[in-house]
Amino acid sequence: MLKIYNTLTRSKQEFIPKQPGKVGMYVCGMTVYDYCHIGHARVMVVFDTVARYLRHAGYELTYVRNVTDIDDKIIQRANENGEEYSALTERFIDAMHEDERALSVLPPDIEPKATQSIADILNMINKLIEREYAYVGSNGDVFYAVNRFKGYGKLSGKNTEDLNVGERVDIDNAKRDPLDFVLWKMAKPGEPYWESPWGQGRPGWHIECSAMSTCCLGNHFDIHGGGMDLQFPHHENEIAQSEGATGEPFVNYWMHNGFVRVNEEKMSKSLGNFFTVREVLKQYRPEVIRFFILSSHYRSPLNYSDEQLDDAGLALTRLYTALRGVEITDMAIDAEYKQRFEQAMDDDFNTPIALSVLFDLAKELNKAKDKNELKIVAKLASSLKKLGDLLGILQTEPDIWLKEVFRLSIHTQINVVELTEEYINQQIQLRLVAKQNKDWSKADEIRDGLRQLGIILEDRPDGTTDWRREN
Repeated sequence: MLKIYNTLTRSKQEFIPKQPGKVGMYVCGMTVYDYCHIGHARVMVVFDTVARYLRHAGYELTYVRNVTDIDDKIIQRANENGEEYSALTERFIDAMHEDERALSVLPPDIEPKATQSIADILNMINKLIEREYAYVGSNGDVFYAVNRFKGYGKLSGKNTEDLNVGERVDIDNAKRDPLDFVLWKMAKPGEPYWESPWGQGRPGWHIECSAMSTCCLGNHFDIHGGGMDLQFPHHENEIAQSEGATGEPFVNYWMHNGFVRVNEEKMSKSLGNFFTVREVLKQYRPEVIRFFILSSHYRSPLNYSDEQLDDAGLALTRLYTALRGVEITDMAIDAEYKQRFEQAMDDDFNTPIALSVLFDLAKELNKAKDKNELKIVAKLASSLKKLGDLLGILQTEPDIWLKEVFRLSIHTQINVVELTEEYINQQIQLRLVAKQNKDWSKADEIRDGLRQLGIILEDRPDGTTDWRREN
């Protein structure tokens, strides 16, 4: 029985889809004016894993994740660059998709763009005006009237009286109430715009997601996800807009992943600890980043540090080492490990516990390999590979993983060498010659030198030597 922590009720609840056997899930995607950072990567990996597991559990899933391709930040960045906003957004959409593929994030079923949803957005704003949830302000902008929606604050736990106290310091005279938020902005000179009943303008951020989610999944659907920072005001405003326009409940289960911290501090550009996915990929393999994200529960803070990523690399290497030398065949997942894995994932997608099941499986697989129990080895290896697939890991051939070396310049005490497979094999041959000459100190020196470069040598009973990366 799958249970999901629902931010709306602040409790774990049994997941009961609106329509038996089918699930609609919407996740707030990126605002595409820059490269994806580690916080974006967490959202992508978390909800990709949720989607994978829902499908494994037998649900027919429709996964929608939007792209915000019109926004103040987009317009500002395009102006700074001296380019059309559409050229900027297309470039960063392509970059986002490249980052997704690197992290083994499967594409969503539907990826609507705000600029392609203008008709739906205008239709929703019209409905809100008709139902007196929205009005045209004195400056021509269209605003949502927060005090008309009685349930405002139910997601975040905030009440309008407390919010108003905080808002009075910055009163916009165009609004009736400081809490009211914009649905349609009148275009400023030189800005992109669309025609509307209220003049040339563009949509506000919050209305974009309400329109795109309901048009793709219907007025009332199962799961809405996103980062914890979107809970208020973005998701709170989505509820007010959607339920105000349709008169129906909007979403049954709200899921929010936790913040990313860097060395125990909140990640931010102002602190100078802001990392893009591309920057991190220069130092770590993509699967290491994915494993690192899954090693913490999605609702917990995720502390980014080199030490944590190094640990993730070592942990993945343990799993790949267990699979090394085994031909993977298509067999049913071992019943005991399948049950334990599903029990972890059914408990609000508890990936750290699910990963611990994989390590127990790898431990048993290593024991079976040592005893040469071939049938058990085949069964456990197939199970480990399939359960890894459900988490989007163990996607590489073990030998490739264990031997893959980035072409990095490694500084030694003598000179700079390029660490390549050719160089490593040369060192192995030199060590073999040293051993044949009984020059044990030279053989040890070569082995220790490679270890310092992150290469582990493994001597075999037949006299040959194999190697792998340390992480």
